[in-house]
This record gives sequence, structure tokens and C-alpha cells, in this order.
Amino acid sequence: KNMKNLFRGQTISLVTCGLILSSTMSFGADSIDAAFKEGKASGSLALYGEKYDNKGGDKDTGFGNGNATIAFETGSFYGFSAKAEFKGNLQLGEVHSGNYDDAYENHSLMTEAYIKYATDGFSLTAGRQAIDLEWLGDYNEAVVAAITAIPDTTIVLGYTDKQAESGIDFSEDFEEITKDGAYVADIKYTGFQAVELNPYAYFAPDVASFYGLKATFTTDYFGGVLHYAFSDEDSDKYGAAEDGYIGHVELNTEVVGVSAAAGYIKTDKDVGVGSIAAYGDNISPFDMGNRTYDPDARTVYGSLGYTIADVELGALYGVTTYGSDDAKEKELNLTASYPITETLTASILYGDVDEDSSDTKYVDDKYVFASVEYTF
Repeated sequence: KNMKNLFRGQTISLVTCGLILSSTMSFGADSIDAAFKEGKASGSLALYGEKYDNKGGDKDTGFGNGNATIAFETGSFYGFSAKAEFKGNLQLGEVHSGNYDDAYENHSLMTEAYIKYATDGFSLTAGRQAIDLEWLGDYNEAVVAAITAIPDTTIVLGYTDKQAESGIDFSEDFEEITKDGAYVADIKYTGFQAVELNPYAYFAPDVASFYGLKATFTTDYFGGVLHYAFSDEDSDKYGAAEDGYIGHVELNTEVVGVSAAAGYIKTDKDVGVGSIAAYGDNISPFDMGNRTYDPDARTVYGSLGYTIADVELGALYGVTTYGSDDAKEKELNLTASYPITETLTASILYGDVDEDSSDTKYVDDKYVFASVEYTF
């Protein structure tokens, strides 16, 4: 699991949530009033704090935040349903003035507001919604079609216009992605034994197009990932008009309750990934990973996970060598999560980033993120 999502809240997977379509699906409620009465409320209450010990000359930073999420999703009426979700944040202190405002552009945000139509093998969702694809994430003002009518195949076709990120540790307003938005076509095929193939294509008019193929291998004891993506750049909006690429290979296993993974990530020598990671990413395993997508970045990492007495423990360490001078960025992430009850969870993350280069504020940072979250 990508550790950078530990404190982002529960991102609703487009494929997992939007595509669970029953083969015996009925029209649901017999009236609009009944659809609302059969609807479900959900949400969370959370306390969050972070503290940075900056060794690169910058002042130490930190803040506390109280977060509340409330959502309501109606039942189905002739295949149609709707959902709204609101998130609010409350400042609970800061180390220096401005630390809190640097992380939160708003104190409240409507993160989801959509209408969905679903029938056997097909769904169409329009409005603000959570999306979790390889290079498109967070909350989007989008129209997304999902097709599962073909055996062993899931097809996602979508258009997004604006995007925002919002969680217990960070919140920003919806902003335009590009003048003409962006399009995505994502296919997952599971017809081969122990193998999932995921080809995809993204199009951002007048900015870039990028394409990729991800293969995931799963056996009883071992797993692996092979992933390659490249871009066709049309502008220098994200710093490079030349085409970029990224390659990723990972091997993982779980033995007697211990999970382990080791991987290697490589980017284009001149421009890195270009604009590929502009709208979201799922490759970098790090909480920070400031240099993972830089030009000529070569990242080696390893992780371990273990659960003892219901405490989920994780450790991740990696080194990224990048640039023409082979500068190095080293990052350590240690995590622990404990389910106090079925609905109340405490989590903590310790991070240590050590970088050779002096052209970034992340020269030598140590930080702690901690949260307690109740969900219903």
C-alpha cells in the first residue's frame, strides 16, 4: 500500500466502488421519496497533527487540525442515484503563523456531488467524484463511464475538467486542469491466470498525451509489477516540452505474516516523467518522494510490513539518485496503525528525508504525522 495515502482519508476507488454492478440488479426504490429514505449516511470525525523538524535552515513547522466528513448517498430509482459529501476543517493550533494556511486553502469543501446511472454491466457518473486511476486521482469534476459487460474486462472512459485534493492533512479548492480538460481511457483485463493487464491512455489537449501498460502478477507466495509509461508533450506547462517516460518493476511476497517488497523506478534522462504525474500518481511508494519523477531519477526501495497484537507496522526505505551530478535523496518512512475499535483508528507516520542537493527545502527533514479517526 502506498504510504503517502495513510492520512489522505479513504479514497473511493472508481473501479471498486463505481463498478460494483450486480448481474441481478433491479430498479431499486419505487419512488424518489423511497430512494431518499433508503439512502445511506456516512462520514468521519478526526484529529490530526503534524510536526516538521527542518535542518536545512528553514524554521520548524507544524499544526493541528480537526476534520469532519459527512456524506449521503440515495438508493437507486430506475437505475439513478445521487451522492453528496462535505468536508470541514478546524485549526487547532500551529507552530508558526501561516503553517496551517499553507496546508488548507479552505475550511470547508463539497468534495462530491454527483448523479449516477447504473445498470447491468454499465454505469455513468457525472459531477464531483473521487477517482483512483494510475495517473488520475483525488476529487474531480468529471463524467465517467464504466463498462463491465465484456467478460474479465473493466473499461473506464472519462473526462475531467477540474480537480481538488482534500483530506485530514491538506485541502485545496477545485481548479481547472487545462483549458480543455483531460480525457482518460483505462482498461483492466483479468482473463489470464494470475495476471492483470492494464493498458491506458490520457489526453490533455495542447498539453500532452501519455500512454502506458501495467502488468500485475499474483501467485500464492509471490507477486510482481511491470509498468512502463511514456508521454507525447505538446507544451512546457510542466517544465519540459520534450517527451518523458517512467519504468517500474517490483517483486513482493508475504511469508508467515510478514509482507516484503523491493522495487526499482527509472525516468527519462533529460526530462523525467514530463507531465505524466501532473494529475495524480500511484507509482512512488514514498510519503514525500520529492525526486522520484525528476530527470534521470533512479530509485531503489524496499519495504516490510507486519501485524502484531492488531498493530499494523510498516517500514519503507529508498534511495533516489538523480540528475547529471548523481545527487542522492534518501527517505525512510515508518508507520503504525491500531484499530482501537471497529470504527476508531489511531495512526502515526515518522519520516526522514536526507538530500544531497541544496536547491530544495527538503535538504534534511524529519517529521511526524499522527491522527485519530472515527468513521461511521
